[in-house]
Amino acid sequence: MNEERLVSAEQSVEDQAIDAALRPKQLDDFIGQERVREQLSLVLHSALRRGRTPDHVLLSGGPGLGKTTLAMIIAAELGKPLRITSGPAIERAGDLAAVLSTLSEGEVLFLDEIHRMARPAEEMLYLAMEDFRVDVVVGKGPGATAIPLDIARFTLVGATTRAGMLPGPLRDRFGFTAHMDFYEPAELEVIVRRSAGLLGVRIDDEAAAEVAFRSRGTPRIANRLLRRVRDYAEVRADGRVTRELARAALKLYEVDEEGLDRLDRAVLRALLTKFGGGPVGLSTLAVSVGEEPETVEVVAEPFLVRQGLLARTARGRVATAAAWEHLGLTPPPSAGLPTGTGAAPATGALFDVDTEPD
Repeated sequence: MNEERLVSAEQSVEDQAIDAALRPKQLDDFIGQERVREQLSLVLHSALRRGRTPDHVLLSGGPGLGKTTLAMIIAAELGKPLRITSGPAIERAGDLAAVLSTLSEGEVLFLDEIHRMARPAEEMLYLAMEDFRVDVVVGKGPGATAIPLDIARFTLVGATTRAGMLPGPLRDRFGFTAHMDFYEPAELEVIVRRSAGLLGVRIDDEAAAEVAFRSRGTPRIANRLLRRVRDYAEVRADGRVTRELARAALKLYEVDEEGLDRLDRAVLRALLTKFGGGPVGLSTLAVSVGEEPETVEVVAEPFLVRQGLLARTARGRVATAAAWEHLGLTPPPSAGLPTGTGAAPATGALFDVDTEPD
């Protein structure tokens, strides 16, 4: 049942082609993240004035918020080439050495999902970031010899969705660290209108606002919803996207007013109707909706918690008052509704067959 989700922030094959056309090319054109943009602008322009490579940059935040776009903009602002790779692709120290040894002076290396890089490569990266050299090991066993190899000065841009998984020594070697927040609906509305112009989509301001509000604070989702609304408008109307048409299209694709999709609502409905609002263990809840526990925990829960619809407590998952209201259900008198995401219910049945609810 784990089908591709329209509101998933992960990049799909279709997104890769479309995103390339929609990405802003300059820092001034990047919408949102004002604090990060201003700080990054100072770092880059200061380095250009001094004629030096800028400090290494670490970008953290959820998927789809623009980390790859910022890496491309950094290279463009510096007027240097960009090399792109990812942590999972660096399986051995030799893989990293092969990349670093071929970098040109001032080149920008974008390392996505840096927290998933192999430990031996990670230790090699320490030396490369600080001293711009790597030690290449020749031979095996007692006769192995480490040969120091100088590399060109480069700027590393690391991206991670899980900054807490980065070891302290690696995190400390970045001169500039930025956390990217979720976008406000007004910012996403600007992004939707800009993308509509680039895609040749005629869209009313009210329709752009409707798409933006349901995009879960993520530009990638906003652009994806825009494309689905465009398809609906072209097939079932005259191609112009109005607010009523956008609502009809998103209803067809099962994305409701709060941005919840089928899986999100299934999790909430099971929690409310089968378990009285909880608390209930993760595995039990996942079985009730026919999904794997990891799917519920990683795919559905983060947004439900962020919207204040679900709370993760020491006793299990608990629905909040907002969850009952969202689905139009009345909580039973015995339901102890948490007032915040960290509060546990005072009463209510315990459906926690899991020993590790989190």
